[in-house]
Amino acid sequence: MQQFDNGVPADFLTGVVWKKSHHSNPSGNCVEMALLPGGDVAVRNSRHPEGPALVYTGDEVRAFLAGVRDGDFDTMAG
Repeated sequence: MQQFDNGVPADFLTGVVWKKSHHSNPSGNCVEMALLPGGDVAVRNSRHPEGPALVYTGDEVRAFLAGVRDGDFDTMAG
C-alpha cells in the first residue's frame, strides 16, 4: 500500500477519479475529492488541480461529513 503525505502535489496522484459537488459553481470554485488506494481521501482546490492535495483517513472524512450534516460548520461560509 502506498503512503501519501499531506501537501502532496495533486498531479502526483495519478489514476484517481476526482469528484466535486453538483452544487459547485461554473467558475470552478470547488473542492474536489478522490478516493485513494487503501481508503484514504485526497482533497484539492479545483482552481489549482496540480495541488497541493491534502490527504485524510476515511474516519477523518466521515467525521467531517457528519459535522457538515449536523450543521457544525454553517458559520464558516459567508
